[in-house]
Amino acid sequence: MIKLSLAKKILNILLKNGGDFSEIFIQKRIANSLSLEDRKLENASSGFELGCGLRLIRGDSTFFAYIDSLTEEKILNAAKILGSAVNSSSEVKVLDLAQRKLEQRWIIKDPPSKKKQAAKKEMLLKADSCAREYSGSIIQVTGSLSDIENEEFIASSEGLFIQNSSVKVFLAVNVVAEKKGQIRTGYKSFGKTSGYEIFDNTSPEDISLRAAIIAVKMLDAVNAPAGAFPVVIGPAFGGVIFHEACGHGLEADAIIKDASVFKDRLNKKIANSRVTAIDNPSMPYHWGSYTADGEGYPPGENILIENGVLVNYITDYKSAKKTGFKRTGNGRRQSYRDIPLPRMSNTYIACGNDNPDDIIKSVSRGIYAKEFSGGQVDPATGDFVFGISEGYLIINGVIAEPVKGATLIGNGPRILKKIEYVGNNLDFAPGFCGKAGQSIANEVGQPTILVSSMTVGGTSV
Repeated sequence: MIKLSLAKKILNILLKNGGDFSEIFIQKRIANSLSLEDRKLENASSGFELGCGLRLIRGDSTFFAYIDSLTEEKILNAAKILGSAVNSSSEVKVLDLAQRKLEQRWIIKDPPSKKKQAAKKEMLLKADSCAREYSGSIIQVTGSLSDIENEEFIASSEGLFIQNSSVKVFLAVNVVAEKKGQIRTGYKSFGKTSGYEIFDNTSPEDISLRAAIIAVKMLDAVNAPAGAFPVVIGPAFGGVIFHEACGHGLEADAIIKDASVFKDRLNKKIANSRVTAIDNPSMPYHWGSYTADGEGYPPGENILIENGVLVNYITDYKSAKKTGFKRTGNGRRQSYRDIPLPRMSNTYIACGNDNPDDIIKSVSRGIYAKEFSGGQVDPATGDFVFGISEGYLIINGVIAEPVKGATLIGNGPRILKKIEYVGNNLDFAPGFCGKAGQSIANEVGQPTILVSSMTVGGTSV
């Protein structure tokens, strides 16, 4: 995207007055989105971004600038201004740049650039029709379809550069059902680091049908009980509790800021021995996957908790340097306008050995939390409140009536110790994670698990 000779020149200008590290991040991104509500096209947008981010690190200080251009004069001028923020005699000089080879783990067969708008609209129309055909109680269907094609060039004073590309496609369907004045919603999403071939095996109709089933089932929901109960948390999106209540506390910048309950807990037991938790950006096609992070570093499997013991944190370049922790390839950024931060990617509780049906049967009276809506988390303590969007009573080992108005209240670190069973049905769900004003693609996952006791907020005592 720029010549290597220019990249080396920019890095040296940044370090001319001293510094420990300099970096260029260049990005070209094409994004498209389409939304349909009640069979009508509500919004269609396309965006093009091209720009460059420059970063200079000296000690604990980070200096950053970005330019919405790849004009050589503008980038060099920005590099001179940014470099002047440091005044030190310890000059680092970049002598050469060598390409870091990336392992390409997936192939794009049906790229967004070749997908016509009419074909995308037809997908949403089919999703709408499928949901409505499921039940006469469906009164509204909203669908959105988006895709991104991204190219990156990253070079740093470590002497390496990479050229990287990625494609992501995401579908979300929200269904509203009504019965005797009661209104309930069902939501499902589907996304991959892939082209439109993601719908070869899972169609938009499949996603909308799942959302419709949730909405209709919840029409017969009874008031949720309040109190402490055993709680079975379902697979896939159930992993959002671990992500929010525990995962952010395992990001190394939280450790540095003394804003995590997991500080000084490395190599100590923090969970039931059945629990192993992993962050892995290298899994092919998963929503949170990438071949290089926002600093050009290749990712891999990072076991965070192994058999209940905390063994690793999530790091980027700066936090790894500061703490001495292993660099994990989790320096992620929303765009060239943002600095990278240690962020989760595909984060999940690993598959266990327990049969999900047997887990349900082990509960005499409790709650089955299958899907979640919004929630609140204090990352410094792990305290959380999550709303259950699809939940059921468990009575004598059998899933019974659906419940409404249920919330789960607890503390992430304490919940980890109360996990008694871990199922063998690991599944994943896509989503978006916000941190420091940046939103990025994240995937959560887990099998069915049983928490021996959790506080359930409800309306029936």
